[in-house]
Amino acid sequence: MLKIAFSPIYKYQVPAGHRFPMEKYELIPEQLIYEGTIKEENFFHPDALTEEEILWTHDTEYWEKLKTQTLSKKEIRAIGFPMSEALVTRGRHIANGTVECALYAQKHGVSMNIAGGTHHSFTYKGEGFCVLNDIAIASNYLLRKGLAQKILVVDLDVHQGNGTAQIFENEPLVFTFSMHGAKNYPGRKEKSDLDIGLPDKTEDADYLRILAETLPRLIDQEKPDMIFYLSGVDVLATDKLGRLSMSRAGCKERDRFVLDICQKNKIPVAISMGGGYSEKLSDIIEAHSNTFRLAQEIYF
Repeated sequence: MLKIAFSPIYKYQVPAGHRFPMEKYELIPEQLIYEGTIKEENFFHPDALTEEEILWTHDTEYWEKLKTQTLSKKEIRAIGFPMSEALVTRGRHIANGTVECALYAQKHGVSMNIAGGTHHSFTYKGEGFCVLNDIAIASNYLLRKGLAQKILVVDLDVHQGNGTAQIFENEPLVFTFSMHGAKNYPGRKEKSDLDIGLPDKTEDADYLRILAETLPRLIDQEKPDMIFYLSGVDVLATDKLGRLSMSRAGCKERDRFVLDICQKNKIPVAISMGGGYSEKLSDIIEAHSNTFRLAQEIYF
């Protein structure tokens, strides 16, 4: 059964007019249930991550600032959300959702988090709407518990996974691959194990060709026994922040390619949704929903 992490706490109240579309966290499950792709029983509600598990990835000083709400104004601006205990609690639930998704993926082949993909969170700071780095936390959890020997992070969000790159810069058991807009945020890129920066206006054919040339080679080279896939839909031409020119059909083919190769190689894959900032909320919901539809189609 496809297991999907979702909790009402995923939707965080932000000021009116904020550019981060929080509504998607409620609308995606509603859409998938309405159309019959999944049922209520597919969802699980993750508990909050423990402090010990947070500190396997994030620095004590940074965590204490989050816990005591003592980040500086500059640090809060970098994150981009108004700071509150509720935001930190939300991050703990989302990150643990990705941990539990990894465990479900090892049983069923694939599992998905409605949220997650908080790849701009470093060991020592947050930025870009990211407080705790869910994929890094889940990767470290598996390594600590001896549940994975080699992890491949496939980050196809339009923005470079700079926080994930920094966290694992000296960890040979985690290979970080980020394919993103070369001129997009962040202005200062970190160094992933493999970065592919795409020019503005990159369309479906070039994007899919590069991915097809790269991912099979990485799997053969690194031989991962676990993959974390960040499936951001901010690669769409309709995205306000993305600067690429992919169609919804092209984005779906991207997801199909990743899921097919994971399934054929029998590598468990845990999926976090990442970004999506199209003007029309329906474009975001439909593109994200395609990822869930494909997981159900390919694996179940």
